[in-house]
Amino acid sequence: MLILGLDPGSLHTGFGLVDKRGTRLAAKEWGLLSAPRGMTIARRLAHLAGLLDGILERERPDLAVLETPFHGMNSRSLIVLAQARGALLSRLAERDLEILEYTPAEVKSAVTGNGRADKRQVARMVGMMLGLKDGLADDTTDALAVAICCAQRYRMDSLTESLC
Repeated sequence: MLILGLDPGSLHTGFGLVDKRGTRLAAKEWGLLSAPRGMTIARRLAHLAGLLDGILERERPDLAVLETPFHGMNSRSLIVLAQARGALLSRLAERDLEILEYTPAEVKSAVTGNGRADKRQVARMVGMMLGLKDGLADDTTDALAVAICCAQRYRMDSLTESLC
């Protein structure tokens, strides 16, 4: 199963493709989708969505996963994040991809075993689990972390959902 993790932002969106085969996880591709600063918000979001289209076309992931927004953000940041998420979610939905979301605590717990882990702990565990070197951008690490969370929880969540 090929899982696309996304960490949306209006200037930079982190992405990470994690391939799950049995219990093995491998990072297939990761990085940042970035828009030029001089663009209006609408143009930046269209640019980021276009870059996402390229990944979707080239890699054809089985599902996409995002972290739910952190509710402690200020209102301006939350609005911009919501706009970026909306642009990306729309592109994912156009492709009929299954889209899942996990809370920050669920992601941290799945990756580190501690729902209150700090960014450094999450980054270290992502690197260890996927065999990657340190120095990834925070947005990229977050995207890979949410993909790992999905890889670890997907089967159980699907079984639980079918029982409800």
